[in-house]
Amino acid sequence: MLIRLDKLLADAGYGTRSQVRGYIKKKCVTVDGQPAQGPEQKVDITSVSVEVNGQPVFYETESYYILNKPSGILSASRDGREKTVVDLIPEPKRRDLFPVGRLDRDTVGLLLITNDGRLSNRLLAPGKHVEKTYRAIVAGELPENLTEIFAEGIDIGDDALTASSGVNVLEAVEREEYLTCCTENGISAPAEVEEGEALHRVEVVLTEGRYHEIKRMFEALGCRVVFLERTAMAGLTLPADLARGQARKMTKEELIKNLGI
Repeated sequence: MLIRLDKLLADAGYGTRSQVRGYIKKKCVTVDGQPAQGPEQKVDITSVSVEVNGQPVFYETESYYILNKPSGILSASRDGREKTVVDLIPEPKRRDLFPVGRLDRDTVGLLLITNDGRLSNRLLAPGKHVEKTYRAIVAGELPENLTEIFAEGIDIGDDALTASSGVNVLEAVEREEYLTCCTENGISAPAEVEEGEALHRVEVVLTEGRYHEIKRMFEALGCRVVFLERTAMAGLTLPADLARGQARKMTKEELIKNLGI
């Protein structure tokens, strides 16, 4: 596949078209050991060696990363003022990366970053009903029939009830344990939780992705979600050894196998 040299370098994460043209002009770029002829030079990355400042350029048409999103980061491709999840991907990276779906600013956990629009649509299309699993800490008294309520759907103010969801109450949580959880996850402004207020850790499985859906579901029941983490998407789970804020590159085959779709 022939591709313009400036596009190849820009797509591979070496800067804007203007910036990579500057590298080429300064003779920082070589093709098979020879200085590049110019930004318009067409190369076949499968048969030639391209280097920038002596370092080989690795080009791929599709890229996949699993990210353990920290709190306080925007789920967006780019933002003029704030850091985004794409900024957490190690350099060099393609310019066309985007998050598959969104996690709220204060929600942590599993997020996929890619430039594969087909895979993203496959995971997010409403008709696919791809399961997403979350762990939450909820403040307030939970209804005894919580499981039935989630299974039947909840009125959160939209045109229709939420889709049938799974929920499991895992354990009671002490206030100090909750505050420690916030500290460990870099949450500088924990939700106000009074002494003696009931706190429970719950697991929720959704098959849709409405705005602030889990938070609104519990709010409709008179409770508050004070911590939220996504732990799985389909069959892909958050690796135990992937620290908050860290990303790991995956192959498409590896990702599809783990997702189970």
